[in-house]
Amino acid sequence: MALLVLENFIAGKFVPCSSYIDSYDPSTGEVYCRVPDSTKEEVEAAVIAARDAFPGWSSRSPQERSQMMKKLADLIEHDLEAFAQAESKDQGKTITFARTVDIPRAVYNFRFFASSILHHTTECTQMDHMDCMHYTMRTPVGIAGLISPWNLPLYLLTWKIAPAIASGNTVIAKPSEMTSVTAWMMCKLLGKAGIPPGVVNIVFGTGSKVGEAIVSHPDVPLISFTGSTLTAQCIRESSAPYCKKLSLELGGKNPAIIFEDANLDQCIPTTVRSSFANQGEICLCTSRIFVQRGIYYEFLKRFVEEAKKWKVGCPLDSTASMGALISKEHLEKVKNYVTKARAEGARILCGEGVDSLDLPTRNQNGYFMLPTVIAEVKDESCCMQEEIFGPVTCVVPFDTEEEVIKRANGVKYGLAATIWSCNVGRVHSVAKKLQAGLVWTNCWLVRDLNLPFGGMKASGVGREGAKESYEFFTEVKTITVKH
Repeated sequence: MALLVLENFIAGKFVPCSSYIDSYDPSTGEVYCRVPDSTKEEVEAAVIAARDAFPGWSSRSPQERSQMMKKLADLIEHDLEAFAQAESKDQGKTITFARTVDIPRAVYNFRFFASSILHHTTECTQMDHMDCMHYTMRTPVGIAGLISPWNLPLYLLTWKIAPAIASGNTVIAKPSEMTSVTAWMMCKLLGKAGIPPGVVNIVFGTGSKVGEAIVSHPDVPLISFTGSTLTAQCIRESSAPYCKKLSLELGGKNPAIIFEDANLDQCIPTTVRSSFANQGEICLCTSRIFVQRGIYYEFLKRFVEEAKKWKVGCPLDSTASMGALISKEHLEKVKNYVTKARAEGARILCGEGVDSLDLPTRNQNGYFMLPTVIAEVKDESCCMQEEIFGPVTCVVPFDTEEEVIKRANGVKYGLAATIWSCNVGRVHSVAKKLQAGLVWTNCWLVRDLNLPFGGMKASGVGREGAKESYEFFTEVKTITVKH
């Protein structure tokens, strides 16, 4: 079977590259795609295209931009199955997850921001004694550099592209070199949606070449990045001389706090899902579970039983709960955390090193791992402090509310947290004290794009949401008129 060969998308055209990177199917370990290994030359071409397109695109009315974005959403939705198949093969996630989460959310991102751009308002005040009127207006900034990760490829890429172009900016986007296919497929639909050449440019390649060239380019004043805290530090340093606007959505070490009055019938299946959805490769996944001592052993027993029900298998199997991890190197990294926990005296209750994988012959060389639950692990362990980003979660007991708040906050991250309790007063009290940008109570991953999204501490800076994204992708100016 011939390998799929991608091309960069610059100024409305597909442009071949002189060098390519192999991309692997995580479920088989085989090369199935070749991705451009672009350099600063390709980024420079994209900057020129985006710069040329900016005056025309930014002068269009919000209504015009909205109509094109809605058309693009319709086109992606029409090809939902093809996008889902590609996303599953590209990233290793189950076809079910791609069909029901990734691609529908990509469609929704375009529709939401196409609608929200029509409803933003500005301020106006009047000074009668000076016979002056003051008003504000917002204008697009220019070229937005958008760097997205591999775990939710089209979903997170469109979450950046949609508000950027809705606000009148042009963009240069870099998807992960490991998961580029759905971005390339979307490029085929931009012209059909009526989006002019140069408004959306996608340059494929590595962070060290393409990402660095985008971040350090003096004509790219906006950078939106989702990825690791370590990479974000490099972005800060490279962009600092240019005073760029930065939005950084980074890692997490998200706690779930389960009190004795929690409804375990709801809590356990949801917490299993929050721990292992998409192979645990979601920045919002739960990786530390604090359970009040009175229900600790009951919870642990039921939680492990539920985790063992999750089927790990071929991503195209509609009955599979989990697919493959993104790469061989990442699989080894995640397994190494389990090895360290065992060496520290923790108990591995299910999963890695305890249970056996049962895979089809074709998937024997894929990057699969069972849902793994670790107990009796110390708070200072790397398994409790570092982002594992895989299907591994640690379950530990706690006694008091004050104690668990301190322990939950005792990491460098502050992205998300979950509280399970029927005591409404306790829920509000604990939520206020947790150092997390997102706190769910008695649920997980319930999102409203109207509301801010983002983390504290090493989990990033900036917020994403209807109002926040609009403010990030525009500049505000105050105009005073004296009569």
